[in-house]
Amino acid sequence: MEIDTPFYKKRLKSRREELLAMLETAKETVKPVELDQSSVGRLSRMDAMQAQEMALALERRRVEEVSRIGAALIRLEKGEYGYCLNCEEPIAPKRLNFNPSVLTCIECASKKG
Repeated sequence: MEIDTPFYKKRLKSRREELLAMLETAKETVKPVELDQSSVGRLSRMDAMQAQEMALALERRRVEEVSRIGAALIRLEKGEYGYCLNCEEPIAPKRLNFNPSVLTCIECASKKG
């Protein structure tokens, strides 16, 4: 299978930079919620805690994607990029174009689900 290495390398690095910038910007939203009842009502605190949990979940997903991108870049350098980590068959180009950091082919991914 022929992989356009420069194309995927550029896309992966660009997405990683984008995610790292988002993580830096979002640091304020994951700080602990202040529980001072005199300054904030109970429902407002609950809303703030819910927003914080959603921000934390988004942060975790972004960190995981940064990690997958790093692994994809390593596989790219080793000449192993574009092959499923489970069955070692080529990953469909449409799948790689949609998500260049994907680890498995669609068949193996559907078996996990």
